[in-house]
Amino acid sequence: MKIVVLDGYTENPGDLSWEGFENLGELVVYDRTPKEDVIARIGDADAVIVNKTPLSADVFAACPSITYVGVLATGYNVVDVKAAAERKIPVCNIPAYGTTAVAQMTFALLLEVCHHVAEHSDAVKRGEWSDNEDWCFWKYPLMELAGKTMGIIGFGRIGQAVGRLAKAFGMNVLAFNFSRSEKGKDIAEYVTWEELLAQADVISLHCPLFPETEGIINRETIAKMKDGVILINTSRGQLIREEDLAEALRSKKVYAAACDVVSTEPIRPDNPLLGCYNSILTPHIAWAPKESRQKLMDIAVDNLRAFMDGKTVNQVNREA
Repeated sequence: MKIVVLDGYTENPGDLSWEGFENLGELVVYDRTPKEDVIARIGDADAVIVNKTPLSADVFAACPSITYVGVLATGYNVVDVKAAAERKIPVCNIPAYGTTAVAQMTFALLLEVCHHVAEHSDAVKRGEWSDNEDWCFWKYPLMELAGKTMGIIGFGRIGQAVGRLAKAFGMNVLAFNFSRSEKGKDIAEYVTWEELLAQADVISLHCPLFPETEGIINRETIAKMKDGVILINTSRGQLIREEDLAEALRSKKVYAAACDVVSTEPIRPDNPLLGCYNSILTPHIAWAPKESRQKLMDIAVDNLRAFMDGKTVNQVNREA
């Protein structure tokens, strides 16, 4: 089998091994692939592995040798799954590699809002503590989480992991999800959309991006939130209408927003959140600890091996 990885750098910038794929066939790995080079680089490959490189219907038409597509991520919107299905090509993703890492990052962002650790460390290194008249100082209001209410939108694996952490911090946990599970009920109180917006001190987004969830955080829904709410997004940037959130940050309706994702990535210089002093923005790294990326690599290899054995797993286009 000929295997091509079109954009392997973010998954493996050099600290992991591609050996698992090498054991399955003839492997070629590209760090990045410009759109105009996709077809040429696929060539006569049987298996195509992508992260964010688009695979359109035109690509499938031009590359009839493709029998398998593996996505190095949970989201698979970069692949025209319908076109792949029409050609009986399974598209397989990685559904559960980053649960722990994303939940941990969610609280890293929230704790930064509460304590501004980085800014206070920088202030100390600038000499502000040495020059201070008192034995301590703080540059921002500091905040305890115990007793506050965490509202989690999307209560699957990651949402539930965040809920368990919130409970460990002494928070009350509310959840909104289209389906409810007994496991989820052990962690949080399921509430309606309106109840979550009205009651939560902190709102954390963990739902997938679908047409019905795009822009769910907007001027109208923000107006229904508590004054001074904190918003955390480690899910998908398009869940938020960023102009509306920026407006709410400037008015202090939203106390702070901490986002690991934005609507267009890399972030555009004119993104309105960049101009908000009370926003924290990180470059889509919640998924990226080495341990998490190793899990991703292992599952991606297992996916391809299962396909080769005639036992396809984690297929997102079941009609193929």
